[in-house]
Amino acid sequence: MSSVKDQITELVEKYRDGVAPIVSLGDPVLRQVAEPFDGQVDDSVLAEFVELMRRTMKAAPGVGLAAPQIGVPVQIAVLEDPATIQEEIAEARHRYPLAFFAAINPDYRPDGHKRRGFYEGCLSMPGYTGVVNRHFAVHATYTDPTGHPHHKTFTGWQARIVQHETDHLRGTVYVDKLEPRSVSTTSNYSANWNDPVPTRAAKALRFHLD
Repeated sequence: MSSVKDQITELVEKYRDGVAPIVSLGDPVLRQVAEPFDGQVDDSVLAEFVELMRRTMKAAPGVGLAAPQIGVPVQIAVLEDPATIQEEIAEARHRYPLAFFAAINPDYRPDGHKRRGFYEGCLSMPGYTGVVNRHFAVHATYTDPTGHPHHKTFTGWQARIVQHETDHLRGTVYVDKLEPRSVSTTSNYSANWNDPVPTRAAKALRFHLD
């Protein structure tokens, strides 16, 4: 098996002007604990890798992407959410724009006991969605690509994205945490359950909603 350094270098060279293929659920790389980034590649290659991840995320399109999702088991994730949704939905979901950033070796812990449940999906499992009850607010720590440490509190949908992507780096996919009875194809979700808050779905499908 090639090293993280070799994998990053190969992807950067192969997809210098494009996007990398996203691996799907069932690929073992999504189930292993990613190794910490500790300088496996130099700053210039790291910057190119982060930009490749950003292009891949935006093309998918998605609001986050973890390195294992393009086959590299290293603790790097990119996040960005334009949150171009109706104001009513934004308020119900506490979903507001999240400026792009790359998180290296991220971690999080709950901030308080409040939890909220919403439908979410994953680029590595297209075509399906399910409700995940997550912490409403989290304290996150991470390093940016220039080596500066960050300590930040995220709330609402931004906290959801942080949890989702950081979980990927621990070998955890959102299906591990979802409410099983909530699982739906994206087409059935759009046709039946696309409400600002999944209260009606929880009652009809009989699943727990925080």
